[in-house]
Amino acid sequence: MPELPEITLFRNYVRETSLKKTIKKIDFPESSLLQAPAEDFKNELIGKKFQAAERLGKYLVITTTGSPSLIFHFGMTGKLEYYSNQDPPKYSKMILYFEDDYRLAFTCRRKLGKIYLTEDLESFKKENELGPDALEISEKEFLNLLEEKTGAIKAVLTDQHVISGIGNVYSDEMLYQCKIHPKTKTSEISASDKKKLYKKMKHVLEMAIDKEGVRKDFPKTWMIQHRKDGADCSKCDGKVKKIKVGGRSTYFCPTCQKEEG
Repeated sequence: MPELPEITLFRNYVRETSLKKTIKKIDFPESSLLQAPAEDFKNELIGKKFQAAERLGKYLVITTTGSPSLIFHFGMTGKLEYYSNQDPPKYSKMILYFEDDYRLAFTCRRKLGKIYLTEDLESFKKENELGPDALEISEKEFLNLLEEKTGAIKAVLTDQHVISGIGNVYSDEMLYQCKIHPKTKTSEISASDKKKLYKKMKHVLEMAIDKEGVRKDFPKTWMIQHRKDGADCSKCDGKVKKIKVGGRSTYFCPTCQKEEG
């Protein structure tokens, strides 16, 4: 599933291709992802321009010259494709036509994404109980968010109600670099380790943005390069192990990331 770094890339893509262009037409090859009637999207967006694109955790928010904002959640396989003079991309769910004859398509092969219209972003955040964006919070805010949490740290990091934007891949990387077992109770992590986790969260997400999410380009010592059950750990003689934490597939090194108790 696209996580915060991938949403950042989609945000940049929209900024580079689709802002300040008048929307003349919208097609919905399949409307199952729409969180409002198709006619509402057409009435609110046709004749308007995209004004800005922003990231909110795993959501992409596109404001317009009208009152509503268009919001995409990418599910497991959502993508954006800007194009002209060709057939619509496969698995297109929404196609926006601009006056210069370019188009922006939202594709989603596994149909797990969602497309929203919202008049008020703050209300949208509250309705979806979204925590703050992981790259927008201070260390103090991060520590406060973890303060009363007692569940497994992996589950807390990937809970979008707590912090928005972190998923399986990057949470595993953060914990691996901090040598924290993914099942460790959040309340049992020391203040110094929580501060280290905050710094690694920032570092991992910023590195992922810089590498544009291309896994082979990450440092060879990172878990992301060895994310397979039974793979050699890059830091010790141990083997990577796959387990479930909070229902999520989780990769870690039992030798480096010892379970306490």
